[in-house]
Formats: sequence, structure tokens, C-alpha cells
Amino acid sequence: MSAQIVVTDCDHANMNEEDAVFKKAGIEWKLCQCKTEDELIANLQGAVACCNQYAKFTEKVFAALPDLKMIVRYGVGVDNVDLEAATRHGVQVCNVPDYGTFEVADQALALMMAVTRKVCAADNQVHSGGWDYAQVAPITRLSCMTVGIIGLGRIGTAFAKRVHAMDCKVIGYDVYTDHIKNNPELSFIELVSLEELYKRSDLISLHCGLNKDNEKMMNSATFAKMKKGAYLINVARGGLVNEPDLAEALKSGQIGGAGIDVTTKEPLPLDNPLHNAPNAVITPHMAWYSVQAASDLKTKCAEEAVRGVKGEKPRCPVNKL
Repeated sequence: MSAQIVVTDCDHANMNEEDAVFKKAGIEWKLCQCKTEDELIANLQGAVACCNQYAKFTEKVFAALPDLKMIVRYGVGVDNVDLEAATRHGVQVCNVPDYGTFEVADQALALMMAVTRKVCAADNQVHSGGWDYAQVAPITRLSCMTVGIIGLGRIGTAFAKRVHAMDCKVIGYDVYTDHIKNNPELSFIELVSLEELYKRSDLISLHCGLNKDNEKMMNSATFAKMKKGAYLINVARGGLVNEPDLAEALKSGQIGGAGIDVTTKEPLPLDNPLHNAPNAVITPHMAWYSVQAASDLKTKCAEEAVRGVKGEKPRCPVNKL
């Protein structure tokens, strides 16, 4: 019997959670490490659902897999899946948007603290034999800062609550705002246009998805609209930022610091100009991670795939069939 569920690719240490879910459901499955269209086509023949990490699903792949009914992404973003092609071929695309909400918000806050308090620069100075706070001046009091948040979904609002608790002024932008307007707990968020957010923010944190309309939205033209010395945090998608432009803005001082967890190419190439940019704190796409979040992600991804095989209503559909 061919596997009904295929894990197309996965770099996790083990598949314990997935195996437990699939065995409980009595469903055959297999793990592959597909990287190309042809490898996906060869390994997914007869599969009804798949769990997917990085492998790209294109029109060619969908056309060659008539039995495939569901793709579940390990994570939130689905930019490696051609959603229009998936919809044309009747394939339900799902994600797991709620496995690491607190972790990503915490990482954004950690990066914010690192760049605004210049923790890494001060640490490097001390380890080099220095002991002079003036070398990392100026530093602004957090309660005097306006934090602008682009993307007010689960993670964006979790981050908003954290910086609000630190007495920051919080402004935000999102295409959809009814959930903010109708929630008294979020009344501290002032909704503004993107242009106003750029102009008023002392720090901007990105919490939106990546699409063709916002790719490289943070570029030299955008940085020029921001306050001189403002900060940028990106724990969302690397493609939202024009990295050479950011490196130049950091060197010129137009941007005072950047906390980056996601980059356009991962791992970050050694020739990327961000390596030599001042006050750039970069972490290796780890914002999502905690022991608990990793386990939740694997379990929820597997459970969604089981629903796909059984023809049950998906928990977190992305496209509309």
C-alpha cells in the first residue's frame, strides 16, 4: 500500500510526534527529502496529503499529482506554494499559524531590546577590554518611543501587548482592522496608514506575510521616510526587506539598528552586506523555536494532514476551494 501522507522534506531532529499521530489514525506515511519538482512528483504519487517544509509546489507539480488533496506547511508562511495553481487543481493548502505565537513575539522583543539598548555592541566592547558606556551612546528611554507594527495578526498583537506593557506608544497598520477595533483589550493600538507609521515610528516591527505587493517594501525609499536613527525589527519574512538598502541605511545612520531573524537567502550568505553593517543583530530564523513550540508544530501539522486524508474540515485553510 502506498503512503497516503508524505512528509516532503523536514530538517527536524526526529519525527516522533508525526509518527504518533499517523499511527493513531492508522495511516501509512513516509518521509522524503525532496528538493526539486521532479523529486516531489516521483515521491508523492498516490499521496492524498503531505506535510511540507521548504520544497516548492508549482503548476508542474500539481499537474502531475492528481491524487493530492492537501498540503500542510510546517509554519505560517506559504510563499513556497503556488496558491493559484493549488486552487485550480483542487488542492487545499493549510498552515499552522498558532504554534509559536508567543515565541516569535518574544524574539521580536528580545531583538528590540538588543538593538535599542545596544547590548551586543556593549558586550563586544567589554570582551575587547573596554568599559565605556559612552561608546554606545545615545540610548533612548523605551517609554519615550513610538513603536510601529506592520501586521496585526496573532503575532503582531502579541508583540503589541509586550511593548505596551513597557509603556511604549503603539501604532499599527494592517489591511484588516475589525479585530482590532472590536477588541477592547487592543484599544491601546492606534491604527494609522503606512505612510504615517513610517514617519512617526521610532521603531518598526514587521509581522506581515510576504506577497508580490509587499516584497522588499522596506527599501531605501521607505528608510528615507523614517525618522533618522529609527530601528527596524523583522521576524516575519526576509523578502520584506531590501537587504543591501538596509545595510546602506545602517552605515549612514538613517537606520539606527536592525534586529533580523529572517533573511532573503538562508543561511545568510557570507557576502551579504548585513554582515558588516553596524548595530545589526541577526539570529538564524529561530524566533519560532522553543521545545514546546516545536512539538506543537509537528503535532498540529500531522493532525491537519490526517483531516485531509479523512476528508474532514481543515482547521487552518489558506486558500478557498
